[in-house]
Amino acid sequence: MRLLFCHPILIAAAVIPAAVLLVRVYRADRLEREPFGLLLGLVLRGILATVLALVAERAGELVLSILFAEDSLAYRLLLCFVVVGGAEEGTKYLLLKRRTWNSPSFDCQFDGVVYAVFVSLGFALWENIGYVAMFGLSTALLRAVTAVPGHACFGVFMGMWYGAARREENCGYPGLSRRSRRRAFLIPALLHGCYDAIAMTDRQYFGWIFVLFVLGMFLAANALMKRLSREDSYI
Repeated sequence: MRLLFCHPILIAAAVIPAAVLLVRVYRADRLEREPFGLLLGLVLRGILATVLALVAERAGELVLSILFAEDSLAYRLLLCFVVVGGAEEGTKYLLLKRRTWNSPSFDCQFDGVVYAVFVSLGFALWENIGYVAMFGLSTALLRAVTAVPGHACFGVFMGMWYGAARREENCGYPGLSRRSRRRAFLIPALLHGCYDAIAMTDRQYFGWIFVLFVLGMFLAANALMKRLSREDSYI
């Protein structure tokens, strides 16, 4: 209900960063643009992933609270890398694969990047609206340069391996394809866990470590997306 009374400027501030990135990755698909209905469906699946991830995270937090003290290192690491990173990237990946793996539109390797980023930014968009509705414009500005592009980066790395897996499957290498699919989940989950673990550490200099980590991830994902777009081919 809070969203119904949220100021339009706050809603715009929450939505625009994700929309800009969606347009950018859409334009990077140089061989064959994907159907609008498919892309909209992926954004909606990203929104659905926020609900599924929330349920999984609450269950994971409950289990961790039974096994470990909440101020222990083990609790924090498992929370970041397994519960949050695993739940969020896992739900994105499962919904992504369910919708696109056998789609006739999945005929170029870069399509994997497009699909994964659209799911990830659907997730980020809905999550961002919730945060902005609760905490205001300052949160929108902060998340516009950290969390929203962060989800896009996770999507780029997921899509790189997801597209490779589709190519390997088509070429008759199911073992390689399974390995690439595992990487399509594990690498974004690891990056997501690192992001959260550094952000949650309240110690001297960790603010700068977070900035450097985020900047490095952004630059690496941007370079990777450009290369994958440039080298794209039909599968």
